[in-house]
Amino acid sequence: MPKPKAKPARRATRTAKAAKPRKSPKGKRATTPTAAGPTARKVKLLSGGNPQIAKGDGEAPVQAYIAAMPGWKQAMGRKIDQVITRAVPRVRKAIKWNSPFYGMDGQGWFIGFHCLAKYVKVAFLRGALLTPVPPVASKQKEPRYLDIHEGDQLDEAQLADWARQASELPGWKL
Repeated sequence: MPKPKAKPARRATRTAKAAKPRKSPKGKRATTPTAAGPTARKVKLLSGGNPQIAKGDGEAPVQAYIAAMPGWKQAMGRKIDQVITRAVPRVRKAIKWNSPFYGMDGQGWFIGFHCLAKYVKVAFLRGALLTPVPPVASKQKEPRYLDIHEGDQLDEAQLADWARQASELPGWKL
């Protein structure tokens, strides 16, 4: 009787280990739920608590950014967005460089804002041409800033006036 053929040797395969979630160093990247709720994909917070939102045009990415802003900054981001939208009804919105930008079709971008560790920075891209000039200078000639810290009262009328003025200037083509 012939011997049964030996089975070919099996190749050793690596078994995939379950990936362990990486712990981020204290003060580094954290995550926060998106506006869709706690079961939705989490958004990374970069240094200073700035949400990492994918580049995109329109209302949805801007609202996702605002929803992911940490703590008191979220309410401030919502208020900034509302003031700009009321002051400039035809405003165009987008996320660029992990920050919301506001502009006019064919004219470019005129305002953006960004989360930093202790404040929200509103950037007027041609702010040196506004009256009165926003309070914080830049290393460049034209941009000016408004820094809003926790507990600060936002002067909505002044922000709306700056937004209207800025929307009438040629903006940045980014």
